[in-house]
Amino acid sequence: MPPTVLKRHRRWPTRLAVAACSGWLLLVALHWLLSGRAYWWGPADLLPPFVFALVPVLLLGIALAVRVRWKLVGVPLLALAVGLPFSGFNFATLWYSPPAEPAGAITVVTWNTEYWDQDWEPGGPHTTDQFYAFLKAMNADVYMLQEYAHVDLTLADTASQALAIDQTDRLRAEFPGYEIVIAGRDITLSRLPVVGHSWLDTTKYLPDDLKAVPHGLATRPLFYQSQTLRTDIRVDGQVVSFYDSHLYQPPQRIFRLRGDPGQSMFAIDRFNFEMRKASLEALQEDIGHNPNRVVLGGDFNTSPAMGVLRMVPDRLVDQSRALSSFYPTTWQAGRYWWRLDWLFTTPDVTVSSYDQLSPAGFSDHKVQRIRLAPR
Repeated sequence: MPPTVLKRHRRWPTRLAVAACSGWLLLVALHWLLSGRAYWWGPADLLPPFVFALVPVLLLGIALAVRVRWKLVGVPLLALAVGLPFSGFNFATLWYSPPAEPAGAITVVTWNTEYWDQDWEPGGPHTTDQFYAFLKAMNADVYMLQEYAHVDLTLADTASQALAIDQTDRLRAEFPGYEIVIAGRDITLSRLPVVGHSWLDTTKYLPDDLKAVPHGLATRPLFYQSQTLRTDIRVDGQVVSFYDSHLYQPPQRIFRLRGDPGQSMFAIDRFNFEMRKASLEALQEDIGHNPNRVVLGGDFNTSPAMGVLRMVPDRLVDQSRALSSFYPTTWQAGRYWWRLDWLFTTPDVTVSSYDQLSPAGFSDHKVQRIRLAPR
């Protein structure tokens, strides 16, 4: 091989390494700018969070193997530093120790039940009796549960697929002494005194063309209007507002290259994006005017890699530090790569333990179980 050809041949690995390192840094920088701000950036939001740490580490090894390594290594190192907040790694657990359990602490459970007792997960059958036995065994003082509904995916109109259920008689029998509060697909059970409750209206924060309740949900409008149920509960002499939230799924149809009858994949992703933003804006307003102590938990359909988390009210503290896991995950059952379920509180709520438990085949989401008390 002539020397000039050999020299050109040796340049290719260096060029590829430079392109890979620079390209990843550009992607991470764009992610900072666009995630949670542009619905068409949705496919990048779907990346497993750990890739924001893993990829630059791999690229660092590649950079060290090429001729210009000392000029190139700074690029993946910068990408690692910029992307680490999206990685989902719970560094705080390395030094944080939850406080001792205070007097008056209660058990709180928040869980996406995956359409209540409908038995979607493999390994069944999982009966309704077993579902209620699983709930009761957690012996929580307050349950904040999502997807109190059934679903029929055979219906062509996607708005009609979520079906209302009424199991209040069964709930009263299984949870005697508990107060039951329901709004849309969210339900809170409390054996402590409930002093007030309300649902947060998402629609007033939506663009005008999305405010109207779809025809398919006309008989159950709160399925559309509310993604958060607020229940004010007296705990050890203090009123604590428990916000039971379930945000819409993130934009994903562009990634799947598939729409629905009458709706393009772009229209669906814009709708999901606007609904998620509106739900968080409703939380910001309500919590901003709420003088009570606050506990916010539920299925946010939001991983640590998604910039929409910046819309969580500033008043709240992310309680991930109380988890023992260095890389906490809650979804999808059997192959947990993502964390979609969260717990936030105001600083005047002490969280002495926080665990993410197996759903035992009843759901694709782990159960969040917390011990807490107002200060």
